[in-house]
Amino acid sequence: MHPDIAAHIAQFPEHIQVQLKSLHAFILEKVPELTQKMAYGIPTFQLHGKNLIHFAGYSKHIGLYPGAKGIAAFSTEFEKRNYKYSKGAVQFPVKEALPLDLVEEILNYLVQNSATK
Repeated sequence: MHPDIAAHIAQFPEHIQVQLKSLHAFILEKVPELTQKMAYGIPTFQLHGKNLIHFAGYSKHIGLYPGAKGIAAFSTEFEKRNYKYSKGAVQFPVKEALPLDLVEEILNYLVQNSATK
């Protein structure tokens, strides 16, 4: 794990750290060729030198930032699952298990669409 990402995660209470570490490991497991850095003050994964997806911890939710196209592609699913979302972000409540099935779908979508650029 990138040292700056580890420091970002370490600032949260243990139960949030567990979720952030799980999300971080899951993303790398699904797309091992990603590189990591901090961008916009939050953990960021890049593919071929371009930002692919970001995540961040908060007191009540985990934020996932797949960009406007990633949000638009899954807005119906976010509504079905009652997740708050905006143009570029979705919020997963820390009191619930991370929806790794949905995260995997989002990652697949982003990777497929990055290959066409």
